[in-house]
Amino acid sequence: MNKKLHTEAVDTLFDAILTLKSREDCYTFFEDIATINEILSLSQRLEVAGMLREHKTYLEIAQKTGASTATISRVNRSLNYGNDGYEMVFGRLHDQ
Repeated sequence: MNKKLHTEAVDTLFDAILTLKSREDCYTFFEDIATINEILSLSQRLEVAGMLREHKTYLEIAQKTGASTATISRVNRSLNYGNDGYEMVFGRLHDQ
């Protein structure tokens, strides 16, 4: 994990997120802490990751999500060389 990311402020942010108990809590908190475009960008990356895991092509992903090839490539790099965060989340979503 990136050592620059590990700060007291980021710990507090993650602790705050961990207190959220419902989707409605998430909407309430994230609409205050982030812009609509930031939230949409994060959700787009998750959608792109899901489609990459399904072996969709960059063209298919770009057409469905509106993501740029740079974004798709960045997400693909995270899937292949990252910390397996996407895999962890997709596994947990699948188990629900």
